[in-house]
Amino acid sequence: MRTSRLGATGLAVSAVGLGTLTWGRDTDEHDAAEHLEAFLDVGGTVIDTAASYADGAAEEILGAQLAERRVRDDVVVVSKAGTRVRGGTGVVDASRAALLTELDASLVRLGTDRVDLWLVQRPDPETTLEETLGALDHAMRTGRARYVGLANHPAWSTAHAATLSRTLLPAPHLAAVEVEHSLLQRGTERELLPAARALGLGVIAWSALGRGVLAGRYRSSVPPASRAASAHLRGFVEPYLDARSASIAEAVATAADGLDVSPAEVALAWSVRSGVDVSLVGASSAAQLRQTLKGAELDLPESIERALDEVSAIPLGYPERL
Repeated sequence: MRTSRLGATGLAVSAVGLGTLTWGRDTDEHDAAEHLEAFLDVGGTVIDTAASYADGAAEEILGAQLAERRVRDDVVVVSKAGTRVRGGTGVVDASRAALLTELDASLVRLGTDRVDLWLVQRPDPETTLEETLGALDHAMRTGRARYVGLANHPAWSTAHAATLSRTLLPAPHLAAVEVEHSLLQRGTERELLPAARALGLGVIAWSALGRGVLAGRYRSSVPPASRAASAHLRGFVEPYLDARSASIAEAVATAADGLDVSPAEVALAWSVRSGVDVSLVGASSAAQLRQTLKGAELDLPESIERALDEVSAIPLGYPERL
């Protein structure tokens, strides 16, 4: 699998990363082990998790698997903090106390002394960026995080944080941003992706398969065993079960038929060549993941790539385009 440097850093990352959102809930230890094996077999290195995934169970499973395989030094572990459950309700808390407490708990669950990239999962309107960056600074200076960055922050706060980090954080300052980006969600192309490139930030695209919709599972109905039928993931998928998303998914399926590959391969092939550093994917089975990962090596004909760009294009107006 192709590797590159993450943004302006020296951190080598694989073009595709393995997401662990469902680990510990829909994906048990046995299935997770098979997913990891399939990913490592094709040269993947980036594994994305978070303290909030299955209330920490995803990190526990990942830590156990890395220890069993003795591959900790061969992978890039990305974890996130800043959202947690309080009184049964999810809250955003990017304060110094909350972030560093979560980081310590993550390291215990992962069975490691550091994460390779540590991200603030969401903007916290109650905490200043200076305080949040101070926590990232402490994590790096104590060696508990090799690189730091942001996830799901809008372009203006990303640029603000990147500017502040040049004086508040040691080099390489902010290393990366993680945002949703796929053929179904290209909103970050308006301002965030250009800002990241200008500021030297790497870009990690989560849900490169459009929350699974681009894999073609929902073309005619919602399968009973799918994420959209799951009580805790239904709300995650439903935004992309609309008419616009269906038309894009059909275009992907048509392209896949013409190339004699799966829709997931086409969607991933588009993502890894869309200007991001890492495209994150997950799957419901190891066999499905192995099929999807073939997309990392698929060269889309220019005509198909252009057609997919056109059918999924987002409107640009003032001030992005004058």
